[in-house]
Amino acid sequence: MRENYLTVKGYGESEIVISKSRFLTYIERAETEEDAISFIDRIKKLHHNATHNCSAYIIGEHDHIQKANDDGEPSGTAGVPMLEVLKKQGLKDTVVVVTRYFGGIKLGGGGLIRAYGKATTEGLIAAQVVERKLHHFLNVGIDYTWLGKVENEIRGSSYTLEEIRYLEGVEIIVSVLKEEEEQFRSWITEMTNGQAAITFEDAQFVEFIVK
Repeated sequence: MRENYLTVKGYGESEIVISKSRFLTYIERAETEEDAISFIDRIKKLHHNATHNCSAYIIGEHDHIQKANDDGEPSGTAGVPMLEVLKKQGLKDTVVVVTRYFGGIKLGGGGLIRAYGKATTEGLIAAQVVERKLHHFLNVGIDYTWLGKVENEIRGSSYTLEEIRYLEGVEIIVSVLKEEEEQFRSWITEMTNGQAAITFEDAQFVEFIVK
């Protein structure tokens, strides 16, 4: 299972005008090819009267699904440069559609490649790129006498305190990067003189916006 990767936060859209042609970009996260195709179809229906609805997507832990469609533009001038932008930024599970309304001025092959690449880049800025990192959520069970010290130490650390459960004893839920779990366990054990019970609760991806 992958432990961290880049993708888009979610839906985003943008628009640029180049030589009187409008390029509208739509981006979404897609974890399956069915999701990508469904998104592309939705945008095509929205802009059924557009000159072109070009698309590209890259899906899977090892990028095993990659598709690009020029939708009537000269071969290799739209879908491929769009896909290349996704690949160059190291994105996964992402689908993009660039809708073009022709403005009457031909851009030529090089101009089209630059236009569709720029439109995709602008769309990614709107959608926001995030890094998803796999975290382990750990349950730190302690006696109430340890609460003040342990809570303060965790809040002052690089780990994230997610929740405190006040039960017969105290349960502090902390999210820790998978590769830092052993280090965290040792730290808590030393801090509490071995009086903390640390158990695994869940594994979840936590997202961080990439500037």
